[in-house]
Amino acid sequence: MGQNLKLKRSLTMWSMVMLGLGYLTPAVIFDTYGIALRDTKGHVPTAYTITLIAMMFTAFSYARMVRVYSTAGSSYSYATKIFGPRIGFMVGWLSLLDYLLLPLINVLLAQQYLSVIFPGIPAWIWVFAITLLVTAINIRGIQTTAQVNSLFVYFQFAIVGAFIILCIKELSTGMGMGTVFSTQPFYNNNFELSSIITGATILCFSFLGFDAVANYTEEATNAKKDVPRAIILTALLGGGLFIVTSYFTQLVYPELTIFSDIENSTAAEISFNLGGRIFQLFFLASSLVGVFASGLASHASVSRLLYVMGRDRILSERLFGRLSERYQTPATNIIFIGFVCLFALFFTVETAIHFISFGSLIAFFSVNLSVIAYFAVKNRAIKTAPEILYNIILPSLGLIIVFLLWLNIKKIALILGFSWGVIGMCYLFFLKKFKKANLNKLYQES
Repeated sequence: MGQNLKLKRSLTMWSMVMLGLGYLTPAVIFDTYGIALRDTKGHVPTAYTITLIAMMFTAFSYARMVRVYSTAGSSYSYATKIFGPRIGFMVGWLSLLDYLLLPLINVLLAQQYLSVIFPGIPAWIWVFAITLLVTAINIRGIQTTAQVNSLFVYFQFAIVGAFIILCIKELSTGMGMGTVFSTQPFYNNNFELSSIITGATILCFSFLGFDAVANYTEEATNAKKDVPRAIILTALLGGGLFIVTSYFTQLVYPELTIFSDIENSTAAEISFNLGGRIFQLFFLASSLVGVFASGLASHASVSRLLYVMGRDRILSERLFGRLSERYQTPATNIIFIGFVCLFALFFTVETAIHFISFGSLIAFFSVNLSVIAYFAVKNRAIKTAPEILYNIILPSLGLIIVFLLWLNIKKIALILGFSWGVIGMCYLFFLKKFKKANLNKLYQES
């Protein structure tokens, strides 16, 4: 592994958008639909709309910070440069909770789809096979990952389009609500704002992807121009797709009674009841390539975050801060994440989603705060109305919305999140007391 190598710049704006959309996984709505329908009391599109609005404030903050600091590492890098390495480490450490578990979720979902298609094969075989394939593709380089990922995303778009056409056809025959046009999915007699916010807290998991684009900054051909645009486009395109698809899904499936197990993926039952076994196979194939795309993108993203933290010597430089001389990728990190993915056998989708929400909301909060601290406080850019809007009002709205989502997070996610945070603080104490590390000096020298 070479210490003086740099990540190879080969990503265009659209390549990063495809990686971001792959990370979002357009078909994820069908996996979490049962959970979302239950928690929002029948207002899934409304929850997606609120989540998109909340995420757009944060996406805008990410886009602004990328222009200031064109480095991989995303929220960790911004917090480190603005608030210092200790706070930066904690932001990065808590974000790892979300970044490390998303590749695991994708392996878990892929295993579930394959087990439906090939019920006679043990689950552990699929977990090992999927993990090995995703790890191998990522080691070869980000361009290979982006090319494979794009094919998977386009296939998902095609299947989602076919799904909507089938929904329209079945609604015209009286299935579900029996109409293509209805306000019921957005507002009905069961409307409760607290339930919508609870649902939005879970659905923010679906938007993880626009922030991950920032981790590809050092591999973009034109970072300051293309990365901000890719972040905004990823959030808008992904959110729009989620709202439209969830609207038609709820028109056809307005009740939970059809689903036998909402804690895991409901995609198989949704597709079978809509189009029969043949459509279910194509549908599951779409979901399968979707989680492969997300697995590739999320695997690549977290490996870059670990690489930056290792390069900064906040984590072990020897283990995490080096690149493969042959592929110019953080191969050791990619392999490490592969081992984490093997724990997919011990999680349910709902549990893993709650865990991920904690880390992602911490990252979103810190980036909005970074915009205010850098532009409004440090540079005093609050003299004109546009400056006040961009540097205080918009990121403050992002902070408020993310904070409200965070207050409604599940108790189990809070317990794990705070436990993970305590481990991180113990690690910082270990660095200072036993390794005699000066974090400020380490960061300045890296």
